[in-house]
Amino acid sequence: MGKKGKEAARERREQRRREVTLLRALPYEPHQRWWDRLQPRAVAVVTGANRGIGFEAARQLALHGLHVVLTSRDAAKGQDAAERIRGEAPDEAGVSVEWRQLNVADVASVEAFATWALETHGGIHVLVNNAGVNFNKGPDNSVEFAEQVIETNYYGTKRMIDAMISLMKPSPYGARIVNVSSRLGRVNGRRNRIGDASLRDQLLNDDCLSEQLIDDMIKKFLEQVRQGTWSSNQWPQMYTDYSVSKLAVNAYTRLMSRKLSDRPEGQKIYINCFCPGWVKTAMTGWEGNNSAEEGADTGVWLALLPCEQGTNGKFFAERREISF
Repeated sequence: MGKKGKEAARERREQRRREVTLLRALPYEPHQRWWDRLQPRAVAVVTGANRGIGFEAARQLALHGLHVVLTSRDAAKGQDAAERIRGEAPDEAGVSVEWRQLNVADVASVEAFATWALETHGGIHVLVNNAGVNFNKGPDNSVEFAEQVIETNYYGTKRMIDAMISLMKPSPYGARIVNVSSRLGRVNGRRNRIGDASLRDQLLNDDCLSEQLIDDMIKKFLEQVRQGTWSSNQWPQMYTDYSVSKLAVNAYTRLMSRKLSDRPEGQKIYINCFCPGWVKTAMTGWEGNNSAEEGADTGVWLALLPCEQGTNGKFFAERREISF
């Protein structure tokens, strides 16, 4: 992309930011606030919420009136984050937020959390899978921590979905699962796609897409990492391990939307994923175009969509659907 192309892309990005800022300022109408019609208060779980996008998603959902369970690997940081949301909220907001220790990369931790959520709240209405890691910044592209990245970003997301689906409370408005992902994981991304055309076609073909296909792709990538051959096998060239993990999250989102699509009325679960953009957080070394508040917006919007606008198995950015 030449200089003029980059300038045009930057202007389009800024224009959409301005549009979304205006949309965020519009209050939800009473008939749109489905969560206000639930008793007791609707429960939203946000993973990895002690800072960054997760913290902002938890804060915004709490300000909208949901009861938020803010989770964090580090219990002390989670407690501090919950207290910060309560302390900074206007008195009239009546925010309701609690914290809970959770490590999505630990099977026992996820199982214990699911048991607690069932016993304490009888289930949940919204799950925001935000917990994730990335060890590369700037021009770096190391795969030294690839197994940890995959375990947290993909298997952790998958583990939470599997554990929480049976806990999603029935309601006329449907439950919501929102997966934080990235454009870096697009199958046909212009700059970062996988080179295997056959695999690309299979991932985009609903008749071919399966859990085994996704898991086999992950296993193949990690095996090549261990062998030191990954760089010559046409995997994404930018933040490779992170991109592969988000490619898997995107594919699993589509797969789960198919599996959940035939649930009867009153038991619907809408699952979607979104890219928050390049956000100024600790994960990016505080570089980026968007604030954490802006980055969390599309995820919160998806979690709160009125039921008549319910969408399933889609990928979004800046409140617009984008291609996988």
